[in-house]
Amino acid sequence: MGFRNPWAYSFMALFIVFSIILLLINARNAVEGYSGVTSAMLNLILYLVPLMSLLLGSFSLTAEKEEGSWRLLSAYPLGTLSFIVGKYAGLTLVLWVIMFVGYGVSGMLGAVFGGGFAISDFVLFIAFSMGLSFLFVAIAMMIGTFARNRWQALTISVSIWFFAVIGWSSLLVAILGMVPYLYVKPALIFLTFLNPAELVRLFVIVKLGGGSILGPEYYDWVHWIGRADGTLWFILICTLWAAVAAGIAYIIWERGRHRE
Repeated sequence: MGFRNPWAYSFMALFIVFSIILLLINARNAVEGYSGVTSAMLNLILYLVPLMSLLLGSFSLTAEKEEGSWRLLSAYPLGTLSFIVGKYAGLTLVLWVIMFVGYGVSGMLGAVFGGGFAISDFVLFIAFSMGLSFLFVAIAMMIGTFARNRWQALTISVSIWFFAVIGWSSLLVAILGMVPYLYVKPALIFLTFLNPAELVRLFVIVKLGGGSILGPEYYDWVHWIGRADGTLWFILICTLWAAVAAGIAYIIWERGRHRE
């Protein structure tokens, strides 16, 4: 059902087009590591992948309510946990396939015509996209649980995407400006863990060698991410984050099932 969704292929086409454009720019001035081109590529991924994950994931769950298919599934010996985990795994797989196709097209063009991104950077882009989709599908599960229809899901998804991606820096400055200086750093750490888009973005920037642009407040982040076990800790944190979000969706969905 996920592969039949026209939204998925619309996002795939956008992803391919903008990847090729950035590939052409990089071909004129190839630079490895963190640069203007890699920064633009990160921003492109940061805009498209969370929005794509939120819309596809939340619409998938709200469609079950609107079309009545969940009532039918409830008549079978299917547990709520199996339903949520199946949805989560299926949607994540669909999104990863879409992204692999997009990266595959741009990667093949870069290999054939030259000017492609460095292999290490390309791998980080893929990991960045996979991490974002993995976390934001978990958020989409919660949105689809709360929303009664697709319009509500659309409104909530776009609002979360806006504050997490576009308005995050302004929101961060506004909140930290009201916090006493002694608590600015702990508040910054807490808020960063609260926003999966920012969490994954910081990890990739440090791995690309751009940790110096983050400022002294993120010195500890640069240190632990750059350690040998930094990647393992990051994966564990993301897994825990997704498990908590999906667990909340499961609890609420299970309560709604018993009421019905």
